[in-house]
Amino acid sequence: MKNDSAFRGRYQKTDVRCGSGAVLIRKNMAKLQGKKKVIVIIASVLVGFGLFALCGLMFAGYRFAWGPFYPLADHYFAKLPGNAEKYAVENVEPLEHSPLEGMDIAFLGSSVTLGASAVRDSFADFIAVRNGADYVKDAVSATTLVEEGLNSYIARLKKMDTERNFDLFVVQLSTNDASTSKPLGAVAGEGKDYNTHTVIGAVEYIRDYVEETWGIPVVFYTNAYYESEQYADMVEALKEVQAEYGEDKVGVIDLYTDEAFNEITEEQRELYMADHIHPTRAGYLLWWTPRMEAYLYDHIAGA
Repeated sequence: MKNDSAFRGRYQKTDVRCGSGAVLIRKNMAKLQGKKKVIVIIASVLVGFGLFALCGLMFAGYRFAWGPFYPLADHYFAKLPGNAEKYAVENVEPLEHSPLEGMDIAFLGSSVTLGASAVRDSFADFIAVRNGADYVKDAVSATTLVEEGLNSYIARLKKMDTERNFDLFVVQLSTNDASTSKPLGAVAGEGKDYNTHTVIGAVEYIRDYVEETWGIPVVFYTNAYYESEQYADMVEALKEVQAEYGEDKVGVIDLYTDEAFNEITEEQRELYMADHIHPTRAGYLLWWTPRMEAYLYDHIAGA
């Protein structure tokens, strides 16, 4: 009996130790499973966020011609009546005896100069093709006059070919500076230090750089009218710059405050505009281009 009791005691102790080990193993397994669940949850969240961001970028590219997927916008905007093939640049007839014929024109701007809502056909393409001119269209959507980032107007201006013999330089008064509330600044005057982190300072710098580099006049153009106090202030400030330097050095194609130009019917507006800022092919060809050509003929080409 004594030996029997010792045997049971010995095995009872062994059972306790084995039981404790099993409990510990189960606890460790539970911890590992818990960690795996956390990792799976985190991975799922990251994948979900990545897919959401990707979808957002694709939508921005498709609908607004912005971001890495901006070519997708062509599929959306091509469906608009104002972007029908009959309004495409390749179907435009050249003008005879144009004062701009043979000129080399530089166009600098953002989405409106690009033609982001017009399958990338803009007034720049129409003017060049209609008038038999060579041209460079340096346009990047969502960029600003104000100097910031690698794609701002000034950053791209400095990369343009200084050896090319441009005859005319046309610059967009960007709506992006207004929509992102960039500071307006004040006119410094010729030969002064320009604050390129303001709209006016950037305008003055561009004028000065173009004159020093190519020895040619600069023509700024505005958007057609749309409701924006900030942009209205920018247009008035641009006219102050013109008054400071003279129209021979700073031309202004003012589409914004031209009441006669902006008096179009609702049917025309639907055909001409993809939204309140961006024209369609028809808007560029039938509405903007003739008005811009008239200014260039009268004030630059001397016709």
